[in-house]
Amino acid sequence: MKTSALPFAALAIAGICWGLGFPLGKLALREAGAAPMVLLRFAVASLAALPFALGNREARALFRSPAVLLAGLFYGIAFLVQFEGLARVTVTLAALLVGAMPALVAIAASLMGERVSRTSWIGVAAATIGAALIAGKPGGAGSPIGVAISLGSLLIFLCWLFTLKRAPDTKSPLAVASVTILIATAAILPIVLLLHGPPPLALSRVAWGGVLGQGLLSTFLATAAWGYGAARVGSASAGVFINLEPLMGAAIGIGLFGDPVGLGVLAGGLLILAGSLVVVLGERGTPGVAAIAAAGHGLPTE
Repeated sequence: MKTSALPFAALAIAGICWGLGFPLGKLALREAGAAPMVLLRFAVASLAALPFALGNREARALFRSPAVLLAGLFYGIAFLVQFEGLARVTVTLAALLVGAMPALVAIAASLMGERVSRTSWIGVAAATIGAALIAGKPGGAGSPIGVAISLGSLLIFLCWLFTLKRAPDTKSPLAVASVTILIATAAILPIVLLLHGPPPLALSRVAWGGVLGQGLLSTFLATAAWGYGAARVGSASAGVFINLEPLMGAAIGIGLFGDPVGLGVLAGGLLILAGSLVVVLGERGTPGVAAIAAAGHGLPTE
């Protein structure tokens, strides 16, 4: 039976929406700190997720799942860290670094005893070299501490992905994601209020556009589209669409924000993107690794 084009369209929408998160975040960061902006982003996403998280008994039961509770904690903190990094680097650099995620997944899977193909290790090596090139000489694209913070956020996202694997199965593809968003919001709320006080609400239309776009497009819609598409195509095929996020973010960063792109950032970014693609395609025969790698920033594949 021939696969419909609709799931692939949904995956493309998810990748594009995630890629929009970095430039939209930069717009909001002009008027709000990273942590308050992330809290506003999650508050918007929570409003959209609320009906799916509380709509039925199965979804509400997820609030009692230790795996989902821990995943929500990791998810919120990962975004706090990631956008602290974004405040110190360009849109392009932050987006390209996300491309290292499949390589990190492969390394973590190997440490946990899962088999990783030789082809994937080639991709891991390429992505690692790419990240080292960027970290060693970010040039005008950001500071070394900004690169370190951005890479550190990926490790927290990695914890989120592996924790989410233990979430209970549900009939609704949006239930786990919606509950995770609400838990993440509740987790970061006291942290942001304690360290920064209430988030600023007197923002310009441009800044609010960045916040609303992140919450509705880069968080909720992206997760919903990924959940639909990833459940209907193979993990390796879905994983290819992960690269749309860094490509989209980098293209907007260069084209609209005028981000400087030195040779080190360009070469490192290409190595990261190529390496992540090799990792995903190299795991066609190992579903465990492929499913996590293909999950990217979305839902575990079915």
